[in-house]
Amino acid sequence: MDLIVKGDLVFCRNRHELEAVENGLLRIHEGKIAGILSSLEEAEGPYELLDCTGRLVIPGLYDLHSHASQNHFKGLFMDLELLSWLKKHTFVEEARFSDREFYTEAYDEFARELEKSATVGAVTFATIHREATLYLMEALERTGILSYVGKVNMDRNAPDSYRESTEESISETLRWLEECRKRDFLLSRPIITPRFIPSVTDELASRLGRIAREGNYPVQSHLSENLDEVELVEELCPESSSYADAYRRRGLWGVTRTVMAHCVWSRLREDGLLKDRNVFIAHCPDSNTNLYSGIAPAKYFLDNGFNIGLGSDVAGGSSLSIFRCITDAIKASKLRYRLVEKTDGLLTFAEAFYMATEGGGAFFGRCGSFIEGYDANVVVLDEERTLITSRLSLPERLERYAYITPERSVLHKIVNGKLLY
Repeated sequence: MDLIVKGDLVFCRNRHELEAVENGLLRIHEGKIAGILSSLEEAEGPYELLDCTGRLVIPGLYDLHSHASQNHFKGLFMDLELLSWLKKHTFVEEARFSDREFYTEAYDEFARELEKSATVGAVTFATIHREATLYLMEALERTGILSYVGKVNMDRNAPDSYRESTEESISETLRWLEECRKRDFLLSRPIITPRFIPSVTDELASRLGRIAREGNYPVQSHLSENLDEVELVEELCPESSSYADAYRRRGLWGVTRTVMAHCVWSRLREDGLLKDRNVFIAHCPDSNTNLYSGIAPAKYFLDNGFNIGLGSDVAGGSSLSIFRCITDAIKASKLRYRLVEKTDGLLTFAEAFYMATEGGGAFFGRCGSFIEGYDANVVVLDEERTLITSRLSLPERLERYAYITPERSVLHKIVNGKLLY
């Protein structure tokens, strides 16, 4: 039976502008968007009506970069730069995920937060611990949302309590992938996850690249987030022309779908490699501010045809809300325009919303819009705690919701055509 969602539809057909349909009828057939009807008389065959008259109905949002294992300490330790933050706090906290009681509580909370949010697809790091990573995948599977989860790999530049040997890292990764196949997850999928070049030896990186290629697994990591980090990579990889080239030389660059988080300092160093059709940039403006890494050239990337979406980067970022990422991306682009590079221009709300929906959704497939044939991933928003909306256009209502709605409430969520709540 088809599902028809009635409400005020707002979505992007392209990255430049929002399209709005008041009292629209969004038809969903076999998990796909089947068009927008003018009336119920146009429906073919039996259908179920989800009547959300007067509510905003939008494509679900996508988080291309987070650390599920850091969610329990988001909002803390924000007085340090990246490398010091990792050493003094993050690695210590992530090492605690060897404890089953601790990781079940932490990952259940992470999954509950995502379930209640407007996020329908998430790409996230776990820790080096195989069993904890599998539990995270189970927890996310139960939410009904789409996810890619990575067992983290680290064999250098980490404390003894949170570091693997090269052989152990490979062995545990292969065991984890085999367990994923046995459990036959439908919604939560594995992604190969070298933390970043500073924490992965050349041998480990090359062998992970081989696993990704042979199993056609996607890859996620970090790129050019912080200047000290970039300098460290130059010291560790003197043969490489850039941070991105270090990944390329080790077989981890764009051979399968790849997410590289941040790319704050990539514009002048690695444009050519970032243009690879398989590489997605996860723009994480809140984290880049909190860890004072810099201001990524998101508008430049968007204007020049790069694959780019948004990432919460919890706990570098302080919220899992992708609406928060939308507004932070706009603010960051203003600062970049004023303080760094005016030729990059300013992000509009439509462009930031595009990155949160179709831009990031493209990593998951044909997702992120109400275009016919796209996967039917939809959320219905609750505006009751905002100000009067009757005098606003539908795009204005959505923009104000992104900026001011407390908790940014979600009434309904649909993933692959299935009504979750």
